Amino acid sequence: MAVSPSDRRPDGAWGKPTLRQLLGRPDQFVVVSELVTSRGLITEARAQGILSLARELTEHPRVDALSITDNPGGHAMLAADTLGTDLIQRGQEVIIHLACKDWNRNALESRGWKLGSEGFHNVLALSGDYPMSGYKGVAAPVFDIDSVGLLRMFSDMNEGRGDGSTGATDFFLGCVVTNHKRYEREVVPQYLKLRKKVENGARFVINQIGYDARKDDELVRWMALDGLDVPVLANVYVLTPRAARVFNSGRIPGVVVTDELLALVENRDRSFFLDLAAKQVAIARGIGCRGIYLGGQPSLEEFDAILTAADAFAPEDWRSFAKEIQFAQPNEFYWFERDPETGLSAIDQPALRSKGHAPLRYRFSRRLHALVFGRQAPLFDAGRALYSAVDQGPAPVRKSLHLVEQGVKVPLFGCKDCGDCSLPDVAYLCPESQCVKNQRNGPCGGTREGKCEVGEKDCIWALAYDRLKVFGEEAAMLDGPAVIKDNSLRGTSAWANTFLGRDHQAKEN
Repeated sequence: MAVSPSDRRPDGAWGKPTLRQLLGRPDQFVVVSELVTSRGLITEARAQGILSLARELTEHPRVDALSITDNPGGHAMLAADTLGTDLIQRGQEVIIHLACKDWNRNALESRGWKLGSEGFHNVLALSGDYPMSGYKGVAAPVFDIDSVGLLRMFSDMNEGRGDGSTGATDFFLGCVVTNHKRYEREVVPQYLKLRKKVENGARFVINQIGYDARKDDELVRWMALDGLDVPVLANVYVLTPRAARVFNSGRIPGVVVTDELLALVENRDRSFFLDLAAKQVAIARGIGCRGIYLGGQPSLEEFDAILTAADAFAPEDWRSFAKEIQFAQPNEFYWFERDPETGLSAIDQPALRSKGHAPLRYRFSRRLHALVFGRQAPLFDAGRALYSAVDQGPAPVRKSLHLVEQGVKVPLFGCKDCGDCSLPDVAYLCPESQCVKNQRNGPCGGTREGKCEVGEKDCIWALAYDRLKVFGEEAAMLDGPAVIKDNSLRGTSAWANTFLGRDHQAKEN
């Protein structure tokens, strides 16, 4: 593809068109290849092998961007920009993954300035996998903010409104949606969180690994119905028998390989997996995805074989492939009923929904909030007057009221005294005590059959969806601005902070 003067990069290098430009061209089918960094120095053999593959892909005319992971699987790896620096100097478009698990908000902001200063403009915002290893033991997770908060931060930086910033960055921001989920209480919150990610700055979407064309078709159709005019890159991961066994075991959060698919791929040769990937590329084109995100790090020859095979298919072959590649989980929920003719989504037939469940404790909490703590609650002004007086009074009175608050909230909700309460945001489930990633803007992608990726407890966002559904409020569960906790309030009275306008709820209004 010829490069026009308008595609000239700011540093003067002649390279491929930017990802932003390519995704802005409706007739362009974009190809992104994923690179997984290794442990150790860039000079070591494994890292040099990855760098060599990356340089070969950079010269490939079909590769539009290379995407570099950030400590995948919760393990310490070589930083993405170490590898990426070599590639952008060669004129290659690079997507840097940036996960919140290892960095607090100050470090993320600082890293944003670093990436922008070094010429990286494409960022994939992630909450990140929970740490599974570390030097002399498992590393402590950070999760100071989540993927939605990171998108909001970098969007503000793009507008020159980052805290302490004097200039604007120019990030092209992307996000991930994990749509291959089994239960309604998992699937729908993922879609709602995707909407929130787009509202907070995501300009392209990559879906998580899965092998069900019906679910991928559903994602594209749901986004169109919801008015999310953001390009989708379909995840095409080149399987191996070993990778299929790992994915099937659930060791990689959010990735799905069913028992049926695992049985099919055992003892298959490499050509089978390359053909499977080529069929997925054809399906992605057919259902309206704007490109593919090719993972599994195939060799350059295999990369060529996949794209060549995909190009050789007849225009309508994807329809038969879509019926063939539908490895669903048992009783899997779909937003739409199945179209018997295509095997994909019948967009005029929404699927049946569950009724939800709201325990008595939740019903009581809703009533109390509506009576006292809501901004329009009849007793809100009285509470504000009380806490205004207490705030100016002697410390023993403040401490006594704080103890009363904790006496109520600890046994009822497992309160951790963060001072910036998100109980009303999560259907009166505490993200501090009941979510290992403290997700305040919707679920992460790591659940498996409604269970948290760490331990065996139910995901609080799945529980929140069930609770809100009873009252017909589930569709609005993630409406509103990004929730970003103010850590300066830890150890102070959340009730006082609510009434006196100190918490995130006040900052949203």
